[in-house]
Amino acid sequence: MATGKEKRKEERVPVDLWIEASREGELYFQRAANLSVGGAYFAQTIPLPVGSRVALKFELPGDAAEIVCEGEIVTAKELGMGVSFLNLAPQDRKRIEALIQKIAARLPT
Repeated sequence: MATGKEKRKEERVPVDLWIEASREGELYFQRAANLSVGGAYFAQTIPLPVGSRVALKFELPGDAAEIVCEGEIVTAKELGMGVSFLNLAPQDRKRIEALIQKIAARLPT
């Protein structure tokens, strides 16, 4: 049986990042507990239904340029949800990759 880590396509690192998510005229500020180039996990939130689409906006630590993309809810748990990034611009993907490499280099092995 594969573990969660083996199922993931991209490296995921812990973060403390606020992401603005909007859906059907409602605005939510979600706290991302971890991040990958493919998506994020929102902790301590009432999850939206799997398959829901949201508009996302966020800034990476130390980088004032805003990232704007669409997201799809791919997992929903009691107080959290996983969101997959959709339509992520190539330059934004590179910025996220650089942040992940920076954080991963500081993590214990």
